[in-house]
Amino acid sequence: MKRPDSNSKKKTATETEAETLSGTVEHIVFHSEESGYTVCHMRVPGHSGLVTVVGNCPAIWDGEMVTCSGQWDNHRIHGHQFAAGSIRCVPPTSARGIERYLGSGMIRGIGKVNAQRLVKHFGDNTLRIIEHESKRLEEVEGIGPKRRRMIRDSWVEQKAIRDIMIFLQGHGMGTAQSARIFRNYGENAVAIITENPYRLCSDIWGIGFKTADSVAHSLGIPKDSDQRARAGLVYVLQTLTDEGHCYCPLAELVLLAQDLLDIPAETVENALVHEIQREAIVQEADRIYLKTLYDAECTVAQRITKLQNTAALFRPIIADKAVAWAQERMQIEFAPSQHEALRMALSEKVSVITGGPGVGKTTIIRALTDVFKARRIPLALAAPTGRAAKRMSEATGTDAITVHRLLKYQPATRRFEFDRANPLPFEVLILDEVSMIDLPLMHSILQALPDTACLVMVGDADQLPSVGPGNVLRDMMLSDMLPVCRLNTIYRQAEGSWIVRNAHHINRGEQLELPPEGANADFYFMETNTPEVVIDRVINLVTRRIPRRFSFDPLNDIQVLTPMRRGQLGTENLNIVMQDALNPAGESLERFGRSYRDGDRMMQIRNNYDKDVYNGDIGRISAVDRVDQTLVVDYDGRKVKYELSELDELIHAYACSIHKSQGSEYPVAVILLATQHFKLLQRNLLYTAITRGKKLVCLVGSAKAVGLAIRNNEIRLRKTTLRDRIAARI
Repeated sequence: MKRPDSNSKKKTATETEAETLSGTVEHIVFHSEESGYTVCHMRVPGHSGLVTVVGNCPAIWDGEMVTCSGQWDNHRIHGHQFAAGSIRCVPPTSARGIERYLGSGMIRGIGKVNAQRLVKHFGDNTLRIIEHESKRLEEVEGIGPKRRRMIRDSWVEQKAIRDIMIFLQGHGMGTAQSARIFRNYGENAVAIITENPYRLCSDIWGIGFKTADSVAHSLGIPKDSDQRARAGLVYVLQTLTDEGHCYCPLAELVLLAQDLLDIPAETVENALVHEIQREAIVQEADRIYLKTLYDAECTVAQRITKLQNTAALFRPIIADKAVAWAQERMQIEFAPSQHEALRMALSEKVSVITGGPGVGKTTIIRALTDVFKARRIPLALAAPTGRAAKRMSEATGTDAITVHRLLKYQPATRRFEFDRANPLPFEVLILDEVSMIDLPLMHSILQALPDTACLVMVGDADQLPSVGPGNVLRDMMLSDMLPVCRLNTIYRQAEGSWIVRNAHHINRGEQLELPPEGANADFYFMETNTPEVVIDRVINLVTRRIPRRFSFDPLNDIQVLTPMRRGQLGTENLNIVMQDALNPAGESLERFGRSYRDGDRMMQIRNNYDKDVYNGDIGRISAVDRVDQTLVVDYDGRKVKYELSELDELIHAYACSIHKSQGSEYPVAVILLATQHFKLLQRNLLYTAITRGKKLVCLVGSAKAVGLAIRNNEIRLRKTTLRDRIAARI
């Protein structure tokens, strides 16, 4: 049932006086994890039938005892209901209520069957036994020591979360945010937030300044306080970081902070002085940096210079002989630009190889790998994503891993194992998909490389820049201090590919070249201008036409790509529609208004070093446990378990944004492009999307939108100073 429109209330009689209702929750019709807005049916003594109650409640479960204060209302659509100004929940006391309460899924380890067994054995004392005599739970069939501990721990956690939720709900936050706060702060959450509510926007993923500021206001922190101004400054810089920038001009920062905080410039400037003094922020000329990004820029420039100026440990390789050897071994003839790239990479300590699809970047990586392995030089291959690393492994026959796994993150210390004090045990590192690597990650890579190591960076500089801050690959190339080779000859095997041809057409600002009608090609454009028709076409392509004609698996082989997250043609709506079409039934968990179903295609949307999964990783749900309230996602054979409270780290990935697709290749890419995406229509966006398809690309949408994207080559410049630092050798 959809949430009733709270703005559509219309009384048909004189407003009644405030009343208090107490009863048992029989059924939750709707509950918003974010806002706490709730619609439920209650059984109230003295009332015939069930009473519909609407109002805000931080957390509510079937079977709970509820006391509501409010007024009766005749809703023009939903009829007679009780509009509660406040809803207070207490655990049930009757055996029937306890059974429904425990069977609702709120406690890990207790499903409906165990709830029945527990209440049958302990009756009205069940909740007291769980809290105070949990050892006795083992008296019940099916509950051993492990499950008993799970039930006890979950009960304690839920009580703590409930207390925090009640506190936070009073300050305008919902259930999902409260769960994240509890995971981060534990039982000290209320004390930490009371002391400094602005920690929320820096410590808690998904909570912004406005939410933290609302909490601060409700706690009585003055609008013009130094604490608020300092938090606002840091938030503005963090927001710019999310947009890819590494610094902000001083005057612009003051204006942005004033606009956010609605306080005088003098207050902002005083706060800036304090943040600089405590070294959270750095000022260089008229540029203001977060300290971490300033240090990262300086260190990356210094480390590049140090690598270039330090001799390698291994005996120099005679490049021409090595290239001839590799060519004979691989039984191919390198193009002139490939010869140049190989000679450069074998002769220089640091080098960059770039180029579009089909120009032989993978061939270069394979040849370099063969040469270094033949010389028995310690070698590592790495890429930012698991899929890119897997492609490297398949192409070279040598193990390649993600950068994060190469550096070995240690959850206990929250640092990488390999750093300046403990460098990597390799003399050559070949990095692929370098356009995806942001400034902080490049900083960690270069810190971990020994000075004597050689670094070969391979990537497509014409793709979208990294999701994180900086424009590392482009800045390195534009510094004119690193040897760079741009591959420009389309390799023979790729000449017949319409995907490759159109990618290069787009990159040169040329219109698409479409295959003849009825041709058996790997690139198709289907012009459709109406969003509803676009969605119907996409569903038809994914579920019927592509599988029937090309024998691709809809769930494993086909990826839908779109520029935006919101809107009718955004990822959020498309994923709902596509889940219904591709995976409509099966065991599932419900969370945040979404169904996480066995077999669903999922994407991790933040780095989780403890689980060793990273932003952009895609997998399939392989198991759902409704009793333990957990699910397992299979990432290319590696299975990762998620608790119910951790599901906000996952989104459905039947459709994903083009930005999120960077570094991945799919057998089939179905791309949506419409004029409603006009704010994002750029050449590098369309180019990146087209090059994600390995065997088949289907472009669905507006010819006008495609033309706009191809013509718009205005690259959104990111505010970075890495190029200048490398050029200046500082």
